[in-house]
Amino acid sequence: MSARVDRTIRVRPRAHLAPLVTRWIGYHYAGFEPGTHLGLPSRHLTVVLSLGEPTRTSGPAEEDVAPLAFTALAGGLHTRPVTIVHDGDLAGIQLDLTPEGARSLFGLPAGAIGGAVLSLDDLIGPRAGELVERLAEATTWRARFAAVEDVLSRGIDLLPGPEPELAYAWRRLAETDGTVRIADLAREVGWSRRHLGERFAGEYGLRPKEAARVMRFERSKQLLQRPGRPSLADVAAACGYYDQAHLAREWNDLAGCPPSAWLVDEELPFVQGDEDAPGER
Repeated sequence: MSARVDRTIRVRPRAHLAPLVTRWIGYHYAGFEPGTHLGLPSRHLTVVLSLGEPTRTSGPAEEDVAPLAFTALAGGLHTRPVTIVHDGDLAGIQLDLTPEGARSLFGLPAGAIGGAVLSLDDLIGPRAGELVERLAEATTWRARFAAVEDVLSRGIDLLPGPEPELAYAWRRLAETDGTVRIADLAREVGWSRRHLGERFAGEYGLRPKEAARVMRFERSKQLLQRPGRPSLADVAAACGYYDQAHLAREWNDLAGCPPSAWLVDEELPFVQGDEDAPGER
């Protein structure tokens, strides 16, 4: 096996993109064993731009779906893991978009994408092809990030934000990491719980309860990735689970495995590093 390469580069989106793109990471991994990586549910939509071989994705194993290959992909909000098939070498750029970012940059709400993984050109048309070409020609991370920023910036404000009630409901769920009670949330918005659920699902592709589950799960994953991570029991308590068994059940449902297994089996670090690279911006 060749020497292992494990590099992630995170830059901060500029002010005009910050409300739309919360995480912007370049990555290069090489020399790992071929296998799969789980794209876990989160509160963000995902854009992945390959700098080498296309990104190959497949759905849950029980669906027996052949992998699809994308040079540039966009994935919506989902409650099941997306499997990324790799040969041990991966290079690309990942962007984590807010639902507001989907409206502004794609011109449609996150609910229109649902849990699907689509080719980026299905969403932004010829600009996706232009972006792929420019990334292929770029030889530095600075040039790659500049190309992404330029192409995305030309699509800002394609669609205005959602209704204030829906924006408020999403913000409350996000700021509490999914621990606010849905009945309380509906009361704060001034809608019935059923009406909120229907309108929320149309906008975001998830019902409020599903979004809350994803956000609690995401928070638990963040805690487990910290150096000197807390115990599973402490993570469960911090994230609003009844107990450690409840945490494990939610992980089995949302990630396809308990957290203890994920911590052992997650070989590729993928885009989880925190390295900033201001010198390459």
